[in-house]
Amino acid sequence: MTVVLDTWALIAHLRDEPAAERVREAWIAQGAAICSLNLGEALYLEMRARGIDSGGETIEEARQELRVIDPDWLLVRDAAGIKSHGGLSYADAFCIATAERLGAPLITGDPEIIEQIGERSCEVIDLRRCI
Repeated sequence: MTVVLDTWALIAHLRDEPAAERVREAWIAQGAAICSLNLGEALYLEMRARGIDSGGETIEEARQELRVIDPDWLLVRDAAGIKSHGGLSYADAFCIATAERLGAPLITGDPEIIEQIGERSCEVIDLRRCI
């Protein structure tokens, strides 16, 4: 079964942060998917941190190893419905909608997602315990 990474989890992996090992374990054991919107968010963060060229190369390498889910209208609609409840960024709503679509656990350490996930139908793997 695949896990879905949010931006927080991908950045933890790329920057070898304390939660990186847990992300890698899930990624290797189960495979990982990410919504292209979240991948784009990681791209601009890595471009800011590493420079445009290096950040772009880093994300391109990760993209080659991930199953990238491009939003169609149904995913956009589902993410908008999640976002409409408040408390989450639009990008966060897309990673939740992607996990629900795939029936896969969402791996994150983002406190906003963990606090707002509520009664959503996807399992959340909380990376804050790895910090």
